[in-house]
Amino acid sequence: MKRVLVVVTAIGVLGAGVALAWFYSNGNAEPSTDLTAPPIETPSTVAAAESTLARPTSYIISSAESSVSFTLNEELRGADATVVGSTDQVAGEIVVDFDNPSASLLGDVVVNARTFATDSNNRNRAIRGAILNTDAFEFITFSPTSIDGLPTEPTDEFTFTVTGDLTIRDMTRPVTFEVQVSGSTDRIEGSASSTVNRADFDLIIPSVPFVANVDEEVTLTIDFVAVPG
Repeated sequence: MKRVLVVVTAIGVLGAGVALAWFYSNGNAEPSTDLTAPPIETPSTVAAAESTLARPTSYIISSAESSVSFTLNEELRGADATVVGSTDQVAGEIVVDFDNPSASLLGDVVVNARTFATDSNNRNRAIRGAILNTDAFEFITFSPTSIDGLPTEPTDEFTFTVTGDLTIRDMTRPVTFEVQVSGSTDRIEGSASSTVNRADFDLIIPSVPFVANVDEEVTLTIDFVAVPG
């Protein structure tokens, strides 16, 4: 009986070791290319810009002053913990019409998922490897489909919502961000946030020792500064 227990224990330890090795498999942390803002170039938006924008100005999200983060809760070694991962590798273009802000445009926003960092190197490797598979799916993309609540008159501060298609790995789902913006002709800054469900994007966190009860809901936040481009 003791021999059987020893064998079972050894198999259990080996299995846990294999699970940990897979979970913490190290995806590539280096971006494959410099991140640039996808231009607003589709025929429909160009036609809209030509017909409705009286005084358009293009702004590029500055990675030097911007960041994207995710936040969720879990139990780590039996204690409640809040996990925050962030990166400054974000790019996007905004076209603002200061005479008629409601006609302004937002292009695709792209994030390099390989560069997300938390307070744990093991967790970072798990995010790049088992969770996001960033070797195969390096970029997270948000493609706006509608903007609601933009002001019709010039103002220094305002809030609105933007809905679009969020693509994480090979899964695309509609997501709405609440956005707060302030600024001037020289600089626009703001914050956008939304809450998504991991299951909607098939983001599975494998069962490993010390980690339990990981929240299904994840808060996504973009803190951005955009300058004339």
